[in-house]
Amino acid sequence: MTDAMSSPTPAEQPVPGKGSLLTQDGRTRKRNAAEARFKGYGIGAICIGMLMLTILVFNIVSRGAGAFQQTFVTVDVTLLEAKLDKKGNRDPADLRKVSTFGYAPLLRTAFEDKVTAEGLATELSAKKMAGILSAGAPAQLRDFVLADPTQIGSTVTFEFLASSRVDGYLKGRVSRDSIANDKKISPEQLDFVDQLIAAGAIQKRFNLAFITGADSSDARPEAAGMGVSMVGSLFMMLVVLALALPIGVAASIYLEEFAPKNWVTDIIEVNISNLAAVPSIVFGILGLAVFINYMHLPTSAPLVGGLVLTLMTLPTIIISTRASLKAVPPSIRDAALGVGASKMQSVFHHVLPLAAPGILTGTIIGLAQALGETAPLLLIGMVGFIASNPPDSIASGLLDPNSAMPAQIYEWAKRADPAFYERAWGGIIILLVFLITMNTIAVILRRRFERRW
Repeated sequence: MTDAMSSPTPAEQPVPGKGSLLTQDGRTRKRNAAEARFKGYGIGAICIGMLMLTILVFNIVSRGAGAFQQTFVTVDVTLLEAKLDKKGNRDPADLRKVSTFGYAPLLRTAFEDKVTAEGLATELSAKKMAGILSAGAPAQLRDFVLADPTQIGSTVTFEFLASSRVDGYLKGRVSRDSIANDKKISPEQLDFVDQLIAAGAIQKRFNLAFITGADSSDARPEAAGMGVSMVGSLFMMLVVLALALPIGVAASIYLEEFAPKNWVTDIIEVNISNLAAVPSIVFGILGLAVFINYMHLPTSAPLVGGLVLTLMTLPTIIISTRASLKAVPPSIRDAALGVGASKMQSVFHHVLPLAAPGILTGTIIGLAQALGETAPLLLIGMVGFIASNPPDSIASGLLDPNSAMPAQIYEWAKRADPAFYERAWGGIIILLVFLITMNTIAVILRRRFERRW
C-alpha cells in the first residue's frame, strides 16, 4: 500500500511544458542544427579528399604499371666464327675490334632462320625484321661474346628487348592508326609481330631491369631504369642524415634548454621559421653559388645534392625537435635537478631520451620531404646522367656524377617518346613506395617509443 501511494499515477507524471529542460527552445535547435551541419561539412570534406586521393592513386598506378612489364623477343642466334673471330684464336683484343655493327648481320640472319623454321609469311627484309628489336640488342650480343668467347661457333638462344613501339603495341599504347606517320615502325612489322606472338617468340613479363637498371639514351627508352638514380638518392639521404640530424638536434637543444631568452634568440627563432617556408629552388641557387661556383665541388655529385638538401631539411628538424623537447613535462627536469643532477645531465639523461620519438619522427619526415625534392637538384645539374654501372665505393658514390629519383622522373617526363612518359609514371610509383615506407617507419617508431603522461 505504501508503494502504491508513493508511485505517481500517470496523471501525476511531469509534463514537459514551457521552460522545461526536456523541451528544446528555438536557440538550442538552431545550435544543434549548426553542429550537425558542421559535422556533415567535415564528413563531406573527408569524403572529397579521399575521392581525390583515390583518383590520383588510380591514375598513377594505371599509367605507371606498364613500366614494370617489358616485351622480350626470343631468337636463336648463330655466332659465326667468320664474323666474330676471323683468326680463330679467341684473343679478347681481337674480339673487341668487332663493333656492334659487326653483330647486326647476325641478328638479321637469325630472323631469316626464324621465319624459315616457323613457316612465317612476311615480305619484310631482314633489316626490317630485326628492326623490332631494341637498338641495344647488338651491344647485348657483343657483351655476351666478350664475356664467354667459347660460345663462338655455336647457336645460342637470346631474349632481347623489343623496341619501344613493339612494346607499346603489346601494351595498347601504340595502334595501327597511331603509327600512320611513324618512321620507326610500319604496319607490316606489326603483322610480323603478331605472327611471332602466335609462335611464342614474343612475350611480355615483369621487367626487373626497370628497378635495377640505369637511364638510357633517347634511342633506347625500353632499356631505361631507375636503379642508378635510386643509388644516387640513397647517397644523398646518407649525407642529409649524417649532417642534418646532429646539427639540427644540437641547435634545438641549445635553443630550447640553454639559450637565454633575449632578442638575439628571438631573431634566430624567427629566421628558422622563415627558412622552413623558403621555396626549395632558393636552396638550389644557394648550393650552386656556394658549393659549386665558390667551393668547386663536383657538379651533379650526390655530395652536393646532399649538402643542399641538408640546408633545406635543417629548419624542419629543428622545429620538430624543439616541439618534442617542449612536450616533456617540466616535472622531469625538476625531479632530475632535485636529486642533484646538473643541467646538462637532466637534459641528456632524462629529457632527450623522452623526446627521442618525436625527434625520430621529425627527422624521418624531413628526409622524406628531401627525397621528393626536384628543383634544387636541377640547379646543381643532377638531371638524368646516363650511368651504366652503380658506384663501386662510397667515395665514388658521393663524388661521381649521378641523378636522383625526382630528377630522373622529371627528365623522363620531358622526353618525346611515350615510353619515357610511361617510365616517368613508373618512377613516381617507386618514389611513392619510398615515401610511404619512410612515413610508416616514422609512425611505428613514434608508437613504439611514445610515452603518455
